[in-house]
Amino acid sequence: MLVAAGLVVTALAVLLHVYIFTMESFTWTSERTRARFGLTAEEAETTKLLAFNQGFYNLFLAIIAGLGIPAVAMADTAVGVALIFAGLGSMVAAAAVLLLSAPDKARAALIQGTVPLIGIVLLALGLPRHH
Repeated sequence: MLVAAGLVVTALAVLLHVYIFTMESFTWTSERTRARFGLTAEEAETTKLLAFNQGFYNLFLAIIAGLGIPAVAMADTAVGVALIFAGLGSMVAAAAVLLLSAPDKARAALIQGTVPLIGIVLLALGLPRHH
């Protein structure tokens, strides 16, 4: 049951990071995205290339974690969990870097890191123990 819940939460983290990818890589200079990130039009234009690249990092983390979901579902648990932990762990680490480097972005860091952290905890608790 915990593994299934962990897979659902992993899927939510994947979707969240695909959404972040879309904002950073495609809608960065739009009024809505600028408002979400607290940017002026000039700041968004100046940082557009950096955001574009950063968006792809978020997409790649989503892909890594996302590939683990069907692997676990098809009983290739070791490979699937390794992919999920690599993807979600990197998401959590990126959120920690954001929080430590820009405390004023704590809300964004918590949004970015809480869902993946919950997924890691659920999967870790749900995995069978081998002694």
